[in-house]
Amino acid sequence: MTTITTFSADDVAEHLGELGALLHACVRDGASIGFVLPHTQADGEAWWGGKVLPALRGGGLVLLVARQEGRIVGAVQLDCDTPPNQPHRAEIRKLLVHPDFRRRGIARALMAGIERAAAGRGRSLVTLDTRTGDKAEPLYASLGYRTVGTIPGYCLDPAEDRLDATTIMYKPL
Repeated sequence: MTTITTFSADDVAEHLGELGALLHACVRDGASIGFVLPHTQADGEAWWGGKVLPALRGGGLVLLVARQEGRIVGAVQLDCDTPPNQPHRAEIRKLLVHPDFRRRGIARALMAGIERAAAGRGRSLVTLDTRTGDKAEPLYASLGYRTVGTIPGYCLDPAEDRLDATTIMYKPL
């Protein structure tokens, strides 16, 4: 059984090792989430502690974590730190599911939870980007996300010496 919980900054600090391991496993598996190989668990822990934890303390970020049998197996973020002319919008970031736990509905559960969190914060539009052609792109489409377009050469592939395109998507809530 998967449980989805909202993590605070204190929760992140308490679980840095597990969160770092989750991020590291996803990057090693080829996820295009802003990191390139070589990537260590310590790199992952530093990112959670240096980027996510302060944003949670600032109040502009929501972090949901998925657990199975007490183990952290997934996470997703909602960035609500938008400009004054976009109080209705939020950006979904870093949908992570550990490679050993994929194809079990965890990503869908995290997305449903983060959409509820967005609506609960008065957000009526969510946006995201994903590597064009990645496994997550059809998932997002099946959840009702619409494609705006693609940007070629957007980011480095995490493992290969090439630039990948990204697909920009949105969903009205």
